[in-house]
Amino acid sequence: MSKDHWLYTLFRHQIAGFIATIIDFGVTIFLTEAMLFWYVYSNATGALFGAATNFFISSYWAFAGSKNKLINQLWKYVIVSFGSLVLNTLAVYLLTDWLFEFDYKLSKVIVAITIAWSYNFLLMRYFVFKK
Repeated sequence: MSKDHWLYTLFRHQIAGFIATIIDFGVTIFLTEAMLFWYVYSNATGALFGAATNFFISSYWAFAGSKNKLINQLWKYVIVSFGSLVLNTLAVYLLTDWLFEFDYKLSKVIVAITIAWSYNFLLMRYFVFKK
């Protein structure tokens, strides 16, 4: 199988995303449950930690071989991650406090899966780490 095949890239992206999600959720839950921060602030902080983790794994492994220089990848990643952070935080807030009154952890799972498989993968593959 060619390394340029989208399924191969999707698989690696999902592994990188899974590791980043563990970091994201860990920080979010720790800040909310142990430090008693408002879940919206915790969610945004967790997302930032997860994004940093994901960038390093993605740039060196999941999307290795990108023709974009690392600095170009970084600024594009910041743009995409900021959009993801806004979507993630807003959607978690809406699911938790407005629409369904889910527990913030359930809202975060639903939103994380939805954004990872749509917005994040497509923009990472075709914009940030484009070959």
